[in-house]
Amino acid sequence: MGLSSHICCWIKDFLTNRPQTVRIGSYFSSTLALSTGYPQGCLLSSLLYSLYTYDCTPSCPTNSIIKFADDTTLVGLISGEDETAYRSEVLRLVLWCKSHNLTPEHQKDQRIDYRLQKM
Repeated sequence: MGLSSHICCWIKDFLTNRPQTVRIGSYFSSTLALSTGYPQGCLLSSLLYSLYTYDCTPSCPTNSIIKFADDTTLVGLISGEDETAYRSEVLRLVLWCKSHNLTPEHQKDQRIDYRLQKM
């Protein structure tokens, strides 16, 4: 991606041993040091997610992978009732997520079916 080693070191330092405290009402938890994930609500979080998922690309030209903030969406064109390429892409995306320590949130999955009406 062409990032300088200085930028990579800065990002690593930014993400390593980040203090985190949970507040519920007026109560605060003890502080923990985190070195996984990225800070929620941070201006850099969307950029860091984009950098981390940079190599998550579709393998079939009729499919697209769209990323926004910390979400990834797979969009596929199914023609002639053949869902093989799309289903293969879904499986490939799930495997990619697992190999990169990401967990797909299946409760957010949606299938939207648009069909052209024949006249």
